[in-house]
Formats: sequence, C-alpha cells, structure tokens
Amino acid sequence: LTTIATANPTPKSETTVAYTHQIESISEDLRSKMIGRTWQEGCPVALDDLSLLTLAYWGEDNATHQGQIIVHSTQADAVVRIFNVLYDTHFPLTSMKLMWEFEGSDDASMNANNTSGFNCRRIKNTTKWSNHSYGMAIDINPLWNPWVRGTVVDPPAGKDYVDRTIDKPGVIKAGDTVVTAFAQEGWKWGGYWKNTKDYQHFSANGR
Repeated sequence: LTTIATANPTPKSETTVAYTHQIESISEDLRSKMIGRTWQEGCPVALDDLSLLTLAYWGEDNATHQGQIIVHSTQADAVVRIFNVLYDTHFPLTSMKLMWEFEGSDDASMNANNTSGFNCRRIKNTTKWSNHSYGMAIDINPLWNPWVRGTVVDPPAGKDYVDRTIDKPGVIKAGDTVVTAFAQEGWKWGGYWKNTKDYQHFSANGR
C-alpha cells in the first residue's frame, strides 16, 4: 500500500509548501538495515505489518523538512493525520530519522532529540516489550520532553526541561495541539501517567 503526495526535500517558505506524506511497505533494502538493529527474530510484530511513513515536518529553522518514521500499518493513516496537524500549526521537530540510523539505541536517539516510532526493544530494566516494539508508540522531541520519575530523568540531558512551565517551542504540555491531535486519533499521552511522567511518549493503547 502506497499513498503519495508531492514531495519536496528542500526547505521552502511557509507560504509555498503544503504538507506532504507517503506511506509505503518495508522494502527489502530497508529490511536489511533494520534486521539486527531494530528488528530481529522473536520481535512481537512482523516486518510485513509495519509501514514506512515519509512526512513533512516543521523544523527549528522555521522551514519545512522531510523525515521518516515507522509505525504499525493499522496506525499509518492516523499518524499521517496527526503529523499534518503538527505541521500546519508549526510545531517544531529537531529530527525525524529511523531508529536503525541510531543502531537501535534509544539513548542515542533521545540525546539527538529525534522523533521516532518503531524500535523492537524491551522497556528499560524490564523483560517486557516496549510498545515501540509493536509500532504502536511515538516519541516526540524526547530531549525537550523527557521521561521523569522522582529525581530520575531520561535522557539525563533533559533535566533542563523537567519544568513544564518552560516557554519553548517543541515542548509538549497538557491539552496542547500535540496532545489533542494524538487524542483525536485515540492515542494517549505519557504526560498524563500518575507516577511516572513520559512527556515524549504517545501510544495507541495507552502503554
């Protein structure tokens, strides 16, 4: 299944570039890059059940860019609509690269403030599969929207952004455009969790 909109890989002014998107199956070339890095035998989702999305996003430089993210195929259309809202409202993203480019390292991706989706991995310090392992979770600007539990912050460099009253574009806050866009598609925000706060995290089933 492929949905194609006009692509424009170079930054342009906001008045001339409309939101663009493309949905594709996982190609053989991409599979070869993912296997052993972000997917391996035993993962709870098959590569055939995932979709590659190529999406326009609004950058910190106030220009349009193209990025890629992988999600479960059942969520592809919803994610396209969500990122359309983010683009139209000029919510800035630093980066949107596939996790194989970080060798599957969640730490490396977070430190780069990279917005990401599928990555077959366990929840830290547990044996449970992360919801990212199903293609059912997305992390948005993780450096600026860290995971917080008590005094523990992940990524550690995100400690400067624990104060959620900070006035910075790209920071996610309760009830804002980002949270609302995900909620309209049935996705839940980790910032609403009771004990742990995962401000970067959105998931299709609330985990």
